Amino acid sequence: MKKLLIFIFFINIFNFQLKAQENKAQDSTISNKKYYALRVGLDISKPIIGFTNDEDRTEFEIVADLRFSEKWYAAIELGISDKNTIEDYLDFTTKGSYFKLGANFNAYENWVGMNNEIYIGARYGFALFDQTLNSYTPNVYGTYFEGETIEDGTTFDGLSAHWVEFIAGMKVETFKNLFLGVSISFNKMLSTKEPENFSNLYVPGFNRVFSNDAGIGFNYTISYQIPISKK
Repeated sequence: MKKLLIFIFFINIFNFQLKAQENKAQDSTISNKKYYALRVGLDISKPIIGFTNDEDRTEFEIVADLRFSEKWYAAIELGISDKNTIEDYLDFTTKGSYFKLGANFNAYENWVGMNNEIYIGARYGFALFDQTLNSYTPNVYGTYFEGETIEDGTTFDGLSAHWVEFIAGMKVETFKNLFLGVSISFNKMLSTKEPENFSNLYVPGFNRVFSNDAGIGFNYTISYQIPISKK
């Protein structure tokens, strides 16, 4: 619920910013030049969510996109994760790294002098990680454990996951070449390597894995655009 409220808060801010820019742009005399540029930034959602949820969580993600046509952007995200998850009968820690690669399509028609996005996109994601089972109560989550009993503190290493994401979001140029962004993603696991007697309930970059191998992600970014050329 906290994640959803934060997401709605950011959406309202960006909608207000877009309206303000549209009103200003109607009287603008700035030429409508198209910039083909590299944009690099950070996902600030993970420390925000970790702070508001009081989670033992250290995650860092670099985001980048490259505009290669008027409407299309190539995009990549690279990240690391060290997250402790505590549930009613289960305590485990996930450590690993991931990358996501894909593209965005900007469906927003900018006014003269504006450089904003309301976009849809897709990603392919891949993660390498370890899971450490810190403690659990046996015979409670039968779907989590199969086979013989696992000792507390057992680490399962060399795990991996492949998935796809479908994304919708927006990016607003708040100052020249400085952008704030927000997005929501719907994730579907393609395949995952996991221990025979312990399921991967959390995957770096994918987030919480639900019973249908699906997940949801939120993203809040701050990024800087480096112009490459004009057209």
